[in-house]
Amino acid sequence: MTTIATLIPSKAPNLPLAPQIYNQQAFDKYSNILRLYFNQIDNFSASLISDVGIGLLRSPYGAFEDTVSHTVTANTANAMTFNTTDYSSGVTIVGGSKITATYSGIYNLQFSTQFQNTDTQLHDVSIWLRINGVDVVGSTGYVSVPNSHGGIPGHSINGWNFFVQLNASDYVEIWWSTDSANVTIQAYAAGASPTRPSTASNVATLTFVSALPA
Repeated sequence: MTTIATLIPSKAPNLPLAPQIYNQQAFDKYSNILRLYFNQIDNFSASLISDVGIGLLRSPYGAFEDTVSHTVTANTANAMTFNTTDYSSGVTIVGGSKITATYSGIYNLQFSTQFQNTDTQLHDVSIWLRINGVDVVGSTGYVSVPNSHGGIPGHSINGWNFFVQLNASDYVEIWWSTDSANVTIQAYAAGASPTRPSTASNVATLTFVSALPA
C-alpha cells in the first residue's frame, strides 16, 4: 500500500547575528542553518512536482444533497435546499440553501435536480442563481418535464455547472420556478427489480478553481 506524504511548508529560520571577528565555528553554524532551510524548500518543491503532487494540495470544496421531496405553488420563486453534507472543507450550507464560501475565489458550482410531473401535459421549469440574494444576470435556464404516461409520472433529471466569483463569506443559491404545481422536486427510496440505491432530490457541489483576479 502506497502512502502519500503530507506537504510540510518550509519555515524561515531565525539566523544568529554574526560575530564581529571571523569565527569558523559560528560561520559553520550559520551555514548549517541555511542548509537545513534550503533542504526544506527543495523537499517541498520536489513533492509538488512529483507524480502525486496535485494529490497533496488542499482546496476548498463542498458536496451536498437533499433527501426529501418538495412541492411548490405554480409561478413562484423557490430556493433549492440541501439537508445533508457529504463532503466539506471551507464550503458550508447555511440556512438550508446558502452554499457559503469561507475563502475568496473563483468556484465551479455544479448541481442536478430530480423533477417529477404528475400532470398529463408537460410543464416548464426555470432555474437560476442568486449570489448574496441578488439574481445573477444570464443564469436562468429552462427545462421541460415530461408528462405522465400510462399512470406513471414523467421524470427528468437536469443539471449544469457555472463558474461563480465569491468573496469570503459570500453565498450562492439555486432558485427555481414551475408553471404547474404538478411538478415537484422528488426524492425516491431505494428500488427493487433490480436493486438500486435511493435518489436524492437535489445534489450540488462547489469546488475552488482559482484565486480571484488581481
